Amino acid sequence: MRRRTVTAGGFDEALDAAAPGVGEGAPGAPPAPQRQELRTEFEFELPRGYVDDEGTLHRRGSMRLATARDELRPQIDLRVKENPAYLSVVLLSQVITRLGTVTDVHAGVVERMYATDVAFLQDFYRRINSEGHTHAAVTCPLCHGSFEVDLSGGRLGES
Repeated sequence: MRRRTVTAGGFDEALDAAAPGVGEGAPGAPPAPQRQELRTEFEFELPRGYVDDEGTLHRRGSMRLATARDELRPQIDLRVKENPAYLSVVLLSQVITRLGTVTDVHAGVVERMYATDVAFLQDFYRRINSEGHTHAAVTCPLCHGSFEVDLSGGRLGES
């Protein structure tokens, strides 16, 4: 007999000790499911960077995947009700887990970011939550060659 347990990566099957003779290679038995890891946090590097109260520049950070609660919570926020444009500030503040050495990323931190960094983070959010990756297809304005870049901050030549 098989038991199924739900894990983050899907189902894990285990043989029940009371069922001798039934194994992974038993005829007619379905193949064991492959365990897949779900990537829930993504690293990024801001184009300009966030400058904290002490004047320290923070460019590298991480963002986690959004949950349904993350998307619903800003809808009841009074700041968003007064100004719908504030929705992205509240949403980003919930999913950014780290910005340099700053681990308490709240709406006030996002408010003080440069507009180019907020636009970058909005696009980054959309990519990881809708498309599941941080890659973007781009075209060189000079040679018109097409290639792919990783928006998570990797520099050319780095692995």
